[in-house]
Amino acid sequence: SNEEKRRNLLIERLEDYGASVSRCRNVELPRTIGIVLGQRGKHGMVIPATLPRDWLPHGFNFVPDIELAPEVLDQSEGVLTGCTVAIALTGTIVLRHGVAEGRRALTLIPDYHLCILHEDQIVETVAEGLHRTLAEPIGLVTTISGPSATADIEMTRVKGVHGPRILDVVLVET
Repeated sequence: SNEEKRRNLLIERLEDYGASVSRCRNVELPRTIGIVLGQRGKHGMVIPATLPRDWLPHGFNFVPDIELAPEVLDQSEGVLTGCTVAIALTGTIVLRHGVAEGRRALTLIPDYHLCILHEDQIVETVAEGLHRTLAEPIGLVTTISGPSATADIEMTRVKGVHGPRILDVVLVET
């Protein structure tokens, strides 16, 4: 099916970028998040204050971001957010900093980002992604295509300069 093709292309692109993708059904979301965090050796994560609490597994310390200082974000074990849309063709995750996404600093400062993506948020093209992103009044938009990387003047590639060095995605299938 088209949905399946789109989903598989997105997973392939994300994995090409070095992101790891876990898949689950909605009822398995907290358990899956717990497994991913456990595999990464995480004990606590910063979350948007408005993140749906029914996503969260027990046994971890989730700290709601109530204007946490940049130093606190920098020292955190990472951030857990949702997203607005994912573009299969480019492997891009788009954040509009809505209810499940939190403010921009959340996704730029911490070294580790665990992003929850629901299957109905996957589109094929950049145009479709923009259309969905701009469907509502807009503030800041952040796009993530794999872990952050940049190159210095000698063209040495460095990961994690602006945004997460490690990106994990949990894909919630319908």
